[in-house]
Amino acid sequence: KMSSGAADLRQRKKQNCTESDKMAPEERNKENSKLGRSPKYMLIQRFAKLFFGCLAAVTSGMMYSVYLSTYHERKFWFSSRQELEREITFQGDSAIYYSFYKELLKAPSFERGVYELTHNNKTISLKTINAVQQMTLYPELFASVLYQASGSEEVIEPVYFYIGIVFGLQGIYVTALFVTSWVMSGTWLAGMLTVAWFIINRTDTTRIDYSIPSRENWALPYFACQVAALTGYLKKTLNCSAEKFCYLLVNALTHTFVMVWEYSHYLLFVQAVSLFLLDSFALAQTEKVHEVYKIYLFSLLLGYLLQFENSALLVSPLLSLVAAFMLSKCLQVNMKKGTFMSRLLKIMYIYLVLTITVTLNFLLKMFVPHKENEHLLKFIELKLGLNTTKNFTMNWLLCQESLQAPSQDFFLRLTQSSLLPFYILVLIICLFSVTQVIFRRICGEPLKETVKLEDGRIGERPEIVYHVIHTILLGCLAMCLEGMKYLWTPYVCMLAAFGVCSPELWMTLFKWLRLKAVHPILLALILSMAVPTIIGFSLWKEFFPRIMTELSELQEFYDADTVELMTWIKRQAPVAAVFAGSPQLMGVIKLCTGWMVSSLPLYNDDDLLKRNENIYQIYSKRSAEDIYKILTSYKANFLIIEDSICNEVGPVRGCRVKDLLDIANGHVVCEEGDSYAYSKYGRFCHEIKMNYSPYVNYFTRVYWNRSYFVYKINTVISFQS
Repeated sequence: KMSSGAADLRQRKKQNCTESDKMAPEERNKENSKLGRSPKYMLIQRFAKLFFGCLAAVTSGMMYSVYLSTYHERKFWFSSRQELEREITFQGDSAIYYSFYKELLKAPSFERGVYELTHNNKTISLKTINAVQQMTLYPELFASVLYQASGSEEVIEPVYFYIGIVFGLQGIYVTALFVTSWVMSGTWLAGMLTVAWFIINRTDTTRIDYSIPSRENWALPYFACQVAALTGYLKKTLNCSAEKFCYLLVNALTHTFVMVWEYSHYLLFVQAVSLFLLDSFALAQTEKVHEVYKIYLFSLLLGYLLQFENSALLVSPLLSLVAAFMLSKCLQVNMKKGTFMSRLLKIMYIYLVLTITVTLNFLLKMFVPHKENEHLLKFIELKLGLNTTKNFTMNWLLCQESLQAPSQDFFLRLTQSSLLPFYILVLIICLFSVTQVIFRRICGEPLKETVKLEDGRIGERPEIVYHVIHTILLGCLAMCLEGMKYLWTPYVCMLAAFGVCSPELWMTLFKWLRLKAVHPILLALILSMAVPTIIGFSLWKEFFPRIMTELSELQEFYDADTVELMTWIKRQAPVAAVFAGSPQLMGVIKLCTGWMVSSLPLYNDDDLLKRNENIYQIYSKRSAEDIYKILTSYKANFLIIEDSICNEVGPVRGCRVKDLLDIANGHVVCEEGDSYAYSKYGRFCHEIKMNYSPYVNYFTRVYWNRSYFVYKINTVISFQS
C-alpha cells in the first residue's frame, strides 16, 4: 500500500473539525477583500447558488416522476381500465410483489397480515414459505403501512398509491444523480445535463417501463442517494458539520438499501472494492474508508437479524472483504517507517487482502449453513465457457436477453445521444490523471491538501477517483450481462455530465497540452459553460419532440384473452383449485384471482426452480401418463397450455422452451448443424388438443380461447378408446 504521508492525512482529518473550521472564515474574508467582495456579498451569492441548485434538482425529480406517470397512463389507459385489466399489466415477478401488497391491505390487521406472509401456505401448493424473507417484501410492508396510516383509503385506490410511490422514488433517483454530478463539478448545470441524458436514454437507464414493482425500482434510488452522500463524504474540502451529515446519510441509506433488495450486498461489494483500491493507493483519508467499512459491517449484521437470519448475508463477499480489510490493517503497523519491509508490504497489500477475502469466504461457506443459490455459480461457469450442460434451468437462464452480452444497438443508442463519446473522453482524462497521481505517490510525493483550479490535477480528488473506479467495475459487469446496464448507464450519464461541466477537467487537459496562446484557466471556464450548453441545445432540438410525441400518443395495451381467462377462473373454478402452467402466467393468476398455483416466477429457491422445470414438461415430448404424474404430485387440479409457448418461433435457435426441454430430455441430437429428434411420443401441448386416448383419459378440456387451453386434471381416470 502507498501509505507514505498517511500520518499527514490523519492529522489533516483531525484538524478539519477544529482549527480549519475556525480559521476558514478569516481566510475567506482575506480572500474576499483581495477580490473586492464583502463577506455579505459572498454569502448571498452562495445562498443563491445553493437555493437555485436545490430548486433545479427537486424540480427535475418531480418532472421526471410526472413524466413517468403520464407515459404509463398513455401506454396502458390505466385510469379507464377495470381493476382486473390494470393488474394484468403487472407481469412475471412484479405480479407476485403486488399480490402480497393486496393481501396485506385485505388482512384484518397489519400484524395478522405479516404473520400470514411469514407463514404463507396459500400461494404455492404443498409448500409453506416465508414470503417476506424469500421475496424481500419490506417495500410492500412499508407501502401498506403508509397507505393505511395516511388515511388514503378514501382518497386514492391502492394500485395508484403503490405505483405513485415507485414513480416518486424514480424522481428521487434522478435528483440524487443530479446532486452527485453537482457536488463533483461545482455547478448544477452538470445536474441538468445528467437528467437530460438519463431521460433520453431511458431504455437503457431504467427498467421501470417493464416491471414497476420489481425490487431494483425500489432499491436503486436509495443506492443513488447513498452514492451522492458518499461523494460528499469523500471530499477533502468539507467542513465538520457537512461531513457528519453525509456520514449519517450514508449510514441510514446503506441500511435501507440492504433491507429492500436481496442482491444489494453484491452491488455494495463492487462499491467496497472501489473504496479499497482508493485507500490502497492512499488517495483518500483512511479513516473515512474505515468508517464506511464499519457501516457495511453493521448493515450486514442488522440485515441478517431483520431478514429472519438470512445466512446469505453472512457468506456474502462483502462481509469477507470487510473482514479481510480490517485484518490486513493489523499487519501495517510498521508501514510508516519507510523501511525495505515496509515497501515490500505496500506491494503485497492488495494481494494480501484479496487472498484473505477469498479464504474467509470459502471458510464461511463451509461452516455457515446457507441457501445461497448454487445455480448462480454454475451459471458463471457456463457463462465463462468453463463447462457445458444439458440442464434446462441453466440453459434457460443463458438464453435470457438480460443475461446476454449487450448488443450493438445498445452502444449505438448511447452514441446517438452523444453520451458514450463524452463519457469515454472524460474517463480517459480522469484515468490518466489518476495514473499520474499514483506514480507520484509511489515516488513518495505527498498529495496536496487543497487542489486549485490552476493545478490541473483532477486525479487528486478522492471522490472523482472513486467514481472512475466504480464506473469501470460496473462497466465490466455491463459488458458481460446486458441486464447490468441498468446499474452502469445512470452513472455514465452522471460522470460524463460532470466532466464536460468541470473547469478542473478541462484545465487538466490543457496542462498536458501546455497551451500558451490562450490563458488556460479562462479557456477552461469558457468551455465548461459552452460545451454543456451546446450539448443541451442539440439534445433539446433532437430528442425533445420525440419525448413529447411519446406523451401525446395514445397507445393501447389490452390483453383480451388473458382478461377472459382470469374472468373464467374467478367465476367457474373452485376456490380450493390449484393451477399449473408456465411460472409467468401463474404469477398473474395469483395476483388477479388469488387462487393457489403450483409454481412461481422466482429463481432464488432450488425447490421452485425444480418445480418450474417439471411443470414446463407440458411442452416436451413426454407421455400423457408422465405429465399426469408430475401434475398430481403437486396436487394440481387444472392445467393451462399457452399457445404462444407451444407454437413459439424464437429468434435464437435452441432457446425456445421446447428446444431446451428436448435437449434436457435427450429427445434431440445435433450433429453438424442437423437436428434429429427421437421420442415415441409427440409434443404433449400439441397432442392434448387432439382429444384422443390416452390424453382424454387423464385430462378434460373445460375452457379455451385463442391463447389459452384449460384442462381439468381427472381425479378418476377413465380408460376409453
